[in-house]
Amino acid sequence: METSSDPDPGESAVLENLQELTESLPTLLQWVGVMLAGAIPFVESYFGSFLGIVAGVPPVVAVLAAVVGNALSMVGFVLVASRVRTAAGNRRRKPDSPRRVKLRQRFDRYGVAGVSLLGQTILPSQITSAIMVSFGASVRAVIAWQLVSITLWGVLFGVLTVLGIDVLAFA
Repeated sequence: METSSDPDPGESAVLENLQELTESLPTLLQWVGVMLAGAIPFVESYFGSFLGIVAGVPPVVAVLAAVVGNALSMVGFVLVASRVRTAAGNRRRKPDSPRRVKLRQRFDRYGVAGVSLLGQTILPSQITSAIMVSFGASVRAVIAWQLVSITLWGVLFGVLTVLGIDVLAFA
């Protein structure tokens, strides 16, 4: 009888095959694949780190690649949001929606640092950073705090993934 702690043989085979495939790729392709995953909103540095490690990319490489991909994507969103805000600055705006009012209240309460560090529990960093810039936050402050947040979340999920894989290996 199989218990809940026993690994599923099918899942183990899939992970082994994925790991073998990833290890057979040139190192640069491993980095690029994890970087692209990290650049995707809702995947970001945390799930990018997880995917890379599970696929067999060395943990430090997986976390670094996922963080870089997420960071590049976020910076792109911030720069576009900044340009849009500047271009729209001279135009008359329509009244804010109730949702935007609520987001603005949270931003005013927690500031750039708080929203950057905790915002990823609700929205992707790319969207959170663009919203903060639209509220008038400093582009430099948003980028700096988002980089801290992206790095922390990527490292946290990388460590949890490594610990989880180690736990599964001993089960």
